[in-house]
Amino acid sequence: MFAARSSLTPFSRLLSTSLARNKHTLVLVRHGESTWNLENKFTGWVDVPLSPKGHEEVIQAGQLIKAEGIVPDVAFTSKLKRAIRTLWHVLEQTDLMWIPQTKAWELNERHYGGLQGLDKQETVDKYGKDQVLIWRRSYDVPPPTVDKSSEHHPSSESKYDDITVADDFTESLSTTLDRVLPYYESEIVPQLKSGKTVLVAAHGNSLRALVKHLDGISTDSIAELNIPTGTPLVYELDEDLKPIAQEGAISPLKGRYLGDQDAIRERIEGVKNQTK
Repeated sequence: MFAARSSLTPFSRLLSTSLARNKHTLVLVRHGESTWNLENKFTGWVDVPLSPKGHEEVIQAGQLIKAEGIVPDVAFTSKLKRAIRTLWHVLEQTDLMWIPQTKAWELNERHYGGLQGLDKQETVDKYGKDQVLIWRRSYDVPPPTVDKSSEHHPSSESKYDDITVADDFTESLSTTLDRVLPYYESEIVPQLKSGKTVLVAAHGNSLRALVKHLDGISTDSIAELNIPTGTPLVYELDEDLKPIAQEGAISPLKGRYLGDQDAIRERIEGVKNQTK
């Protein structure tokens, strides 16, 4: 009996080994459904918990990551409990609650200014669908501001004592990217370059900002992109940390969602339809 000979040439084996060694894995998870997602309210930096469905979504997310054989080495999340709890569930399901975890306000959801706490459909009825769509999905048009007298201004919470924001505060996707991207470059990129698999549990708009950068999505196209709750989005990055297009990716993303693809598309539509 002779062992089957590999069809790969020595050069092909060397190339395959090199590509595997230079591939970096980044896993993004938007938090599960929150109580205010369920109530269809603008949430932003308001620190609401996950809904019962949200807990179930992110438990399943952790199970999917484990089934895929992905083993994160380090994890990052925001300072908002819905993302923190999402991270905890994922790490519990993967038996990785011991790995280093960093909480950073730079990964928070975008601040919705004067819209925070308002019912989305009632806001549409008051201001019109087109205006609300611009506030929600445009790249550089922010909602109305809140001032320091508002309970929704960051200065009202001790968790933000170490940051400085404008007295009249709000954010667009553009200004959200202005904090997300530098944090990604300074804190997450070094971990990826060192060969570590990185898990990020964050929010719809902070993740939209990040994938805009990763996938080179235009400012026009980003308005149509919706990221579903509680669904792992896996990026394989090359040695330059550029996404490697994956089979099954939903355009314009090059990363792929784990799980039932029809159910994922339904979740995406659910986010899209919140102000219809």
